[in-house]
Amino acid sequence: MASADVIAAIATAPGRAGVGVIRVSGPSLAGFASRIAGDIPPPRARQVRHVRFVDGQGEPIDEGLLIYFQGPASFTGEDVVELQGHGSDAALRLLLARCLELGARLAQPGEFTLRAYFNHKIDLAQAEAVADLIAAESNAAARSAVRSLTGQFSRQVHALVEQLVELRLRIEGCIDFSDEAVDFLGQTDVEESLSRLLTAVDRLAGTATQGLLLRSGCQTVLIGAPNVGKSSLLNAITEEDHALVTDIPGTTRDLIRASVFIEGVPFHMVDTAGIRETADVVEQAGIERTWQAVAQADLALVVADIRTGLTEADRYLLARLPQGMPHELVFNKADLASPAQREQAGTVVSATTGEGISELKRQLLQMAGWNPGTEPVFMARERHRDALMRARSHLEAAGRQGNALELLAEELRLVQNALSSITGEFSPDDLLGEIFSRFCIGK
Repeated sequence: MASADVIAAIATAPGRAGVGVIRVSGPSLAGFASRIAGDIPPPRARQVRHVRFVDGQGEPIDEGLLIYFQGPASFTGEDVVELQGHGSDAALRLLLARCLELGARLAQPGEFTLRAYFNHKIDLAQAEAVADLIAAESNAAARSAVRSLTGQFSRQVHALVEQLVELRLRIEGCIDFSDEAVDFLGQTDVEESLSRLLTAVDRLAGTATQGLLLRSGCQTVLIGAPNVGKSSLLNAITEEDHALVTDIPGTTRDLIRASVFIEGVPFHMVDTAGIRETADVVEQAGIERTWQAVAQADLALVVADIRTGLTEADRYLLARLPQGMPHELVFNKADLASPAQREQAGTVVSATTGEGISELKRQLLQMAGWNPGTEPVFMARERHRDALMRARSHLEAAGRQGNALELLAEELRLVQNALSSITGEFSPDDLLGEIFSRFCIGK
């Protein structure tokens, strides 16, 4: 990417701070750096200078550090200037305005990282990892994002593509030289190669699924009859008083949302209105929202009162869950139950005393599919998993082609396209626009 545009943006978050940073990227910025610091001698690359930033009349705006990175040895691959001043919103706005006076324009969201991608400093999966690292809310998510940013995910994808290219070359050779008496490959060799590729794709897809769970979390809905303790259970799982709790049935009328991290995995919990026959219009609206939340959830906790056991109302709720949705039947109020009542088929908890809550959290992880195993988890997105599933589908189709080498070659080409879309070697422009538009300005 060769761009004549100079872009600038505040790279630090709004609000008071000890330090604020403005980032500038574009061609030939040594003169730009000199002028914004009062016509100092052109700075040397990668040398930190303490300077006074001045406006067009030579009046001081702020003072701080100036660092000049000469392209291509920079984040974007272009010349980059970083201006580090005091973390005052007003001072940073004045300094940014001076950058615009000197010919820069305001950067679009993600434009610095987009330039790094176009200039081959990072691939598309690494670019996405930049945003994921910024958005990480747990230690596990941050570590996974760093693994993707440093290229662990991309290297595994590239290794698959290299194996695939080798197989494609041999098959294309057989097609091109079919009249020659040369045995390029045998049927058994093709089957073994496809099997190895399929195994590798499955392994990578499994790790990507774990990374997707770390990034997006799991939507978990709590449903049940009124007064079975759904709100109390929400508070116990999240260890915060998010929901109002009373002994009056139907207290919860609307959805109450809260999030909790379990072993670094975010669970987005939704407490819902108790489901029952009612003439109350407001309560009916709450029940309708309950079913909408169920339709959007990844898994469900069906909460029942241990003292009444599994009722017809509970069976109705279980039957109305979307087919295949992971769910757990949770018997609450164990602290009020007799020993006989505790003999229930399901998870027994007490939201009041905390009994069984730790075990319930482990079950939530299991239902969500969290099983990182021994392999380090890297951050992944839905499009990565979709690409791997497409690659798997075409590999399976390739295995069904037998001696039809032209069809086999076409399926393998589609496998390579799917894998290459992960790192950006094969990506439509509209996908790039969607990805980078979600970045923050200044990154």
